Formats: sequence, structure tokens, C-alpha cells
Amino acid sequence: MSIKQDLLQLLKPYYLVNIILSLSFMVLKRIPGVCNYIFNTDNCEFDGKETEILFFLLIVVVMRTRKAGSVNMISYLSSSFIYTKIANLILWFNADYLMGILYGVLFILGALLVPEPTYAGPSNVIYFRGEQGLTEQIASDKATWLIAFYTVWNPACVNFAPVFSKLSIDYGLENLKFGKIDIGRYPEAGQKYHVSDSSLSKQLPTIILFQEGKEAMRRPMADTKGKLIKFLFSEENIKLAFGLNNLYEKTKSEVKDSNQIGNKDKKNK
Repeated sequence: MSIKQDLLQLLKPYYLVNIILSLSFMVLKRIPGVCNYIFNTDNCEFDGKETEILFFLLIVVVMRTRKAGSVNMISYLSSSFIYTKIANLILWFNADYLMGILYGVLFILGALLVPEPTYAGPSNVIYFRGEQGLTEQIASDKATWLIAFYTVWNPACVNFAPVFSKLSIDYGLENLKFGKIDIGRYPEAGQKYHVSDSSLSKQLPTIILFQEGKEAMRRPMADTKGKLIKFLFSEENIKLAFGLNNLYEKTKSEVKDSNQIGNKDKKNK
């Protein structure tokens, strides 16, 4: 996304509400008058405990957003909201028990009433509804499939959605297809293809390349000791990891050859 697109994205209710919730304590604690009234104090400065919590929050946000593969402002914000809101909840409870309860109610209402917006742009992705449909399709279809296993609540999956959609537009062919399945909704698919949908899972999203009905490669993948190797789900990394340029040229050539054979057969008849 460009900076202009990022700024327009920030105007959506989800981002506005979460930015307000994430900055509520820090902003109100530093505004003279408002601070004195809300916190019943003459000192509008962070105390030692509050400073420690905010510093710890900064470290957690930096570490977690890097692990989530955040590569732009929007993805950084999406990855950090949950941690900043939890830190604010602790800060409000530490300052005043009733204010902590009020913030907790707003926290829950925000999550229920203002969900994170999903990608709604152009796409050439087929969505599967259940493990059986996915398995039958890739087994019976001679096409090469690139399947994304995701959940709607995972920030990394949400951030990856526009990247995967763009790749489906750029590389999709009748024998090179892109598909997605929500393993939060269809957990049997996650079990079948060994992708965990746990809230602590490091496998979300997972992209699997199927050729002739069999798994050819996946990202992230495990090393020889079974430990997952970190993978940044950027457009360029996906292209390189799965060799999409070569795969596209190969499948495109196969389609051309198939069409030529079909035309010859029609002429002979």
C-alpha cells in the first residue's frame, strides 16, 4: 500500500476505534486539567510503574510485529492493537478500579461491534468450504494449486490477504489456480494438512503448493528437527519461494500446447 492508501485505511471505524483505545491512557494522563480530574492528582506525569508497563509494551510490540511479518504501517498497527489495549487495560486498573472496568467494557464492545475490515479488492481466489471439497478438488483436478490456510482473526492472515489476491490476479491460469480455506471455520482441514489454528500457532498463514494432487512444498516449513522456519509473507518472498515466474511460464506453455492439440483434432475431424 502507498502512504495515501494507508492514511485512507486509517479512516475506517476499526482503526479509529482501536487507535483511540490504544492511546487513551497515555493521552489523558498527559493533558493538564483532564488528567487532574480523571486521576484526581496534581501530577500529570507517568509514575515508575506506568513507565515500566509502557516500556515493556514497546518491547513486546516491536518483537511481535516483527514475528508477524508486518511490512507496512497498517500491518504494524493491526499486529500491535491487542497488546496496546491489554497494556491500557492494566494501566487503567492500576489507576482506578472503576475506570479499568469501564475500559474493559469498551474493549469488548469494540471487538464485537467494529471488526477488522477484510480485503475486498479484485481477486481470482477460490474459497473452499470444508476439507472434503478441498481434498476432492485438488485430487481430481490436473491443475497446480496454491492454497492458503488461514483464520479470519489472525492479523498476519488479514495482512496477507491483499498480497495473495494480487498474486492470484497476476499468475492465475486455468491450470494454475489459487485457493483459500478458513481453518478456524473448518478445523478438519487444518488437521488433515497439519496446520494448527491455535491462537499461539506460528503456522498462520500457511501456503501449500499442490501438483498432481500431492503437496509439493509449503511455507512456513519445518527444519530437520521439526522446528518451523520463519517466513515473511511478502509478495516477492512468495514469488521466490514457490518459483511463481517459472511455474507461470510452464503452466502457460502447457495450456498453449493443449489448445493447439485440441485445434488440430478439430481440424482432422
